[in-house]
Amino acid sequence: MNMIRSFLCILAVLAAMLSAPAADAKKPLQLWISSYQDKVYYEEMVKLYQQKNPKFEAQVSAYGFREMPDKLAVAIKTGVNPPDIVQLDEVIFGMYLAGEVPFVDLTERVKKAKLDKDILPQRLSLFTYKGKTYGLPQSLSASVLFYRTDTLEKLNLTIEDLSTWDNFMRVGERLAAKQQGVIGLDGSYFEILLRQRGSDWFGRDGKAFPDRKLAVEVLRFLADLGKKGIGRSPDRGSIFDPVFFSGDIANEEVFCVIGGEWYGLDMIQQFSSDLKGKWAVAPLPAWQLGPNKFGPRTSTFAGQGLLIYKGSKLTDEAWKFIEFVMTNPEANVKRFTGGNSFPAYKPAWKDERLKQPNEFFNYQNLGELLIDLAPEVPPVVMSPKRPKAVFIFTESFFAQVMFGQMTPEQCIDQMKEILDKEE
Repeated sequence: MNMIRSFLCILAVLAAMLSAPAADAKKPLQLWISSYQDKVYYEEMVKLYQQKNPKFEAQVSAYGFREMPDKLAVAIKTGVNPPDIVQLDEVIFGMYLAGEVPFVDLTERVKKAKLDKDILPQRLSLFTYKGKTYGLPQSLSASVLFYRTDTLEKLNLTIEDLSTWDNFMRVGERLAAKQQGVIGLDGSYFEILLRQRGSDWFGRDGKAFPDRKLAVEVLRFLADLGKKGIGRSPDRGSIFDPVFFSGDIANEEVFCVIGGEWYGLDMIQQFSSDLKGKWAVAPLPAWQLGPNKFGPRTSTFAGQGLLIYKGSKLTDEAWKFIEFVMTNPEANVKRFTGGNSFPAYKPAWKDERLKQPNEFFNYQNLGELLIDLAPEVPPVVMSPKRPKAVFIFTESFFAQVMFGQMTPEQCIDQMKEILDKEE
């Protein structure tokens, strides 16, 4: 009887073991993305990757751009269901540099894969801090001038009339006298134009505004655009709000806007779809630095990257997937043609599919333009203080300067005091 009871107990234990999930059963790789548009893209990439790696499984979750840092902070603090791979904007990435960086150091893996040479160095440095690379950029993020071709034609102008900022100002003053605005203004422009002039928020020593005089000049230029009616602030204060397209752009109150290539591929195509074929793209107006001497025709602001959470138990699998997404020809082409961004992976630029005329942007060869501008994309000085600098400027200081409540000098000096005081 005891033997039978023991045998039944053994059977019960075996049944429980078979019915319960194995303790070491591999879970799907968790990939956190910061927009629905990117979620669709990465779900397609998972399927593409599975064609050669059928056992690979991944779950893609999308969280809002502003929601992601809070969600990630909770996951890191509690250790409950953290991501293996997380997509972060370069500005948000700076939030994690003040203490122990919670992401895997990918430096050696990047070198082994030769991505330190194949990714545009100015973009790779975005996710590099104190000599360690923590992420890979998914976009070139070259700032360009998007403009309405039909409005420009009505005004008897060509885009060459706006090829320098001096010309832009002269033409703009003439149009403003007739109550015609030219460009929608946004706080992101300060960073874009400051880099285009060869400076940045921070110097290599970590101090804010390494060239105070230049920072003041750039901010005064933006203030003058607003004061003279050349630039107009959107109703909700941001060119990233859909209302900017349904109001200012649709009503032709302005006909130009500055943004990275991802801004045009994603936001303009999404929120201005009825103007298909009436948009075009040009390099940024250049700053004149001297007689017959002009500065770069592009700049940069924001851009997404992929990082691996340090607590992941699937680091190798996560890296192999990231490497695939960065280097696979189909993945790079789809990122561009699917309305996402232009790849920072230089070998992909040889693919003729990236150089086809774009119907939305007046059949321009957008890929060729971006490849041409790529060498001029400026580097970015990464700092743990950068998120705070961007936030307090766009949320507080920019509007005060634009509405004349604060001078450019006062803004730069007050911000410098705040940022340099912070440890």
